[in-house]
Amino acid sequence: MTEALYGFAALLLLAFLRVPLAFAMGIVGFAGFYFLTGNWNAAEAMAARRVVDTAMDYGLSVIPLFILMGNLVSHAGLSDALFRASNGFLGHRKGGQAMATIVACGGFSAICGSSLATAATMGRVAMPQMRKYGYKDTLASASIAAGGTLGILIPPSVMLVIYGILTETSIRELFAAGFIPGILGIILYLVAVKWVLWRDPDAGPAGEKVPWPERFQALKSVGSTLALFVLVIGGIYLGVFTPTEAAGIGAMGAFIIALLRRALTPQVLMNVLMDTVRTTAMLFAVVLTALIFANFINRAGLPNDLLAFVNGLNIAPFMVILVILAIYVLLGCVFESMSMLLLTVPVFFPVVAGLGFDLVWFGILVVIVIEISLITPPVGMNVFVLRAVLPDVSTGTIFRGVTPFWVAGMARALLVLVFPGIVLFLPQLLY
Repeated sequence: MTEALYGFAALLLLAFLRVPLAFAMGIVGFAGFYFLTGNWNAAEAMAARRVVDTAMDYGLSVIPLFILMGNLVSHAGLSDALFRASNGFLGHRKGGQAMATIVACGGFSAICGSSLATAATMGRVAMPQMRKYGYKDTLASASIAAGGTLGILIPPSVMLVIYGILTETSIRELFAAGFIPGILGIILYLVAVKWVLWRDPDAGPAGEKVPWPERFQALKSVGSTLALFVLVIGGIYLGVFTPTEAAGIGAMGAFIIALLRRALTPQVLMNVLMDTVRTTAMLFAVVLTALIFANFINRAGLPNDLLAFVNGLNIAPFMVILVILAIYVLLGCVFESMSMLLLTVPVFFPVVAGLGFDLVWFGILVVIVIEISLITPPVGMNVFVLRAVLPDVSTGTIFRGVTPFWVAGMARALLVLVFPGIVLFLPQLLY
């Protein structure tokens, strides 16, 4: 266990020196394994076997396919259609534009699967509209940043795919488990908007009322998006096809939608493919080195020693989960979301499994807490992505605005913690 703690200390030092995470985990994992075995060939064979086995894993093909689907959807202009549709039904209410933004973020997340992409895309679409009607920047920017966090939970989610790979948990069950908590997140964020308006009625003036024919026309424009979501997720839930097959069907569906909307030119298609390759290469590099690092900490015996230590404390398992969640909240102040997942899950999931908790429930709970980290100062990746899209809005303004949404996120985490049925209801229906 001591060797593993030294490894984490070395990893933090490299991170402080701004060494890229993928390199840092690979270096520490390889060097740590060599230190434990005293055999260079053993460390080299471990790293090579991990790289080859992971690269040959057919299940990993789901990642580039879902990323491709999200990139195609982003370039097809579906974010504008989703915002117009939700704005048509909500925009005439006080705070309605902010609520429409959150609903549109939820819809876009259901196809895109990326929080950062959702925040960046909706920032360009929704912010001009909210400013047009006199929204304060605190509420307008915060609703986009908070709504964007839904991207890593509402299926299809790359974060859930990676969690499933790390813990060997069914991706199909994880996708089913993420749906209700995702909808709950939308509802609680809408409540947060109402709370802001109760405190400051001028923060979100009412917009123009859209005639019903225009509402239905806007709703019709997102029919293809809804159909794609139902096809992909419904097919997985019903067992018609596997998550990997669903990802392929989803990517092809998004390609057809982009063609029908005349959003694809040869240059745009090349940009979409290059973005997909870059993102996939980055994720795979981090996943591979995280698995090498996980091999080191497992060889050092950290998970087993940690489980024995927890059992020796003679405290309630529920309290252990609370401590783990508190660690995630603290890490969220300094680490990026994917880094947190890859660093901590190999350590915590054996402990959680040893205590008898459901790994699907724990995965959703972890992703919810990681969602909260996306708007937690001082890192808050969604806040900084939005800051890049909206350079005239200060980081402090966005962080002040997201406070009610941060509280709403914590409330959702507590509800899922206390009532596991919120997560496990749909997965239990699969069998």
